[in-house]
Amino acid sequence: MPSSPLAMPSHLEELIAALRCLPGVGPKSAQRMAYHLLQRDRAGALHLAQALELAAANVRHCSKCNNFSEYEICALCASAKRDAGLLCVVEMPADLLMMEQTQCYHGMYFVLMGRLSPLDGVGAKELHLDRLVKRAREQPHEEKLAEVILATNFTVEGDATAHYLATLLQAQGIKVSRIARGLPVGGELEQVDSGTLAQAILERREIAA
Repeated sequence: MPSSPLAMPSHLEELIAALRCLPGVGPKSAQRMAYHLLQRDRAGALHLAQALELAAANVRHCSKCNNFSEYEICALCASAKRDAGLLCVVEMPADLLMMEQTQCYHGMYFVLMGRLSPLDGVGAKELHLDRLVKRAREQPHEEKLAEVILATNFTVEGDATAHYLATLLQAQGIKVSRIARGLPVGGELEQVDSGTLAQAILERREIAA
């Protein structure tokens, strides 16, 4: 029994609290979302719950590129049509999708799932950079890696991540390049048009050791 006639149902409180785990969602926004789902879209709420449950249970990370996948190796990494001699490093899956929309890059990827940010507690271990180096170093002989393209965002953290990766990979004797600054400084890949991103890829340059 509620302790007060004005007390909120406990399950509603739990729903509001759960919605607050989403980025940028505060108490008021979470409350509005919960009220909308329960009052206006019960079917949508049930579908959302089912989709979340299925995704949480079945979506994993590709063992090669670290992108989201329902299989051990994602379809992109398994494709024989990709150029295994090129490896593009991006921060997030959304950046990979933007790269694909340019239709000018046909190599492989590694998705960091973030960027170096010591203030937020994100270091090399959290980004699994050891897996990236291992993949680059242990590429099969018939698929020799010719170049790693760093396509992290042109933010302070993105630049720091690119610099760190360049040092790490060049120590392994791997050619490293950085996409050109055709992108606005401080900009993020998912926010730019595909033409601008395509130009940045085409005008990439090798990072001097």
